Amino acid sequence: MSEVFIDALLDSIKMVPFLLVVYVGIELVEYWFGDKLRERVQKSKANGPLMGALAGSLPQCGFSVVATALYTQRLATIGTLMAVYLATSDEAIPVILSQPDKLGIIWPLILTKIIIALVFGYTLDFIFRKRNRQTLAHVEVYNHGRDDKSHHHEIVLNETACCGHSTSCSAKKFNLEEIFFHPLIHTAKIFVFILAISFLINLAFFKLGDATLDRIFLHNSFWQPFLAAFFGLIPNCAASVGITELYLKGVITYSSVIAGLCASGGLGILILFREEKDKKQVFYIIELLFGLSVLAGLAVQFGTKFIK
Repeated sequence: MSEVFIDALLDSIKMVPFLLVVYVGIELVEYWFGDKLRERVQKSKANGPLMGALAGSLPQCGFSVVATALYTQRLATIGTLMAVYLATSDEAIPVILSQPDKLGIIWPLILTKIIIALVFGYTLDFIFRKRNRQTLAHVEVYNHGRDDKSHHHEIVLNETACCGHSTSCSAKKFNLEEIFFHPLIHTAKIFVFILAISFLINLAFFKLGDATLDRIFLHNSFWQPFLAAFFGLIPNCAASVGITELYLKGVITYSSVIAGLCASGGLGILILFREEKDKKQVFYIIELLFGLSVLAGLAVQFGTKFIK
């Protein structure tokens, strides 16, 4: 068992420098463009799913939090919210970037999730077009400074993401603590997740063998995307790290990693629970996210078989 742990530790340590560089880069992107992206999504009106899909696909923590805050304040449509959730990969892209030999899967993964986000985002906005009219009217009033003075949107729109990290960095002065200290903490946190998950996966291979592990994770079965999507709903970045590591080690398929990462809205789900007054709406959105994620995974699964 000690050899299994040492192997997992060495593999995880090798990823740390890459993770730190990636997270500093992401922090700078958030600092320079974070508020601009939020404004673009907020002002996109009927094109919200497009902006949501593009913004959500960027490997930056916290945009699902921002999109959720906009939705709960009725400054974004349900299609926009779902496009962000489906396009977001949480920690998947940084984890893949920290393994240079796996870089080839990043663009297919991102493009697949953007397409899924666009299709389902616009479909939902079409289905709920009557309800969205009120939201779009509210966005128009808010953008022109004519909103009700009793509405305090700025309180919710300044939500924090992981590690107490601000989602509105560009509104502040350059802050070394935000730009460098947060990525350092976040790298350490993700390192622990990767180490723990890698150790457990390696131990499972060592103790159970490939065949048993394949049966546990329903390998190549119709039901594996369901399992991955359910796991992805856990509102913590450990979920996306685990799903990504399982895929990179060959435990789950490409269709399942798509299903799992589409469902992985991160802390956005927690903000939805906390800020959305209509709790039935919260559970409806979560059920919808799970269903669409599974549907996306199955579509990729059958599409892949058809191509072969």
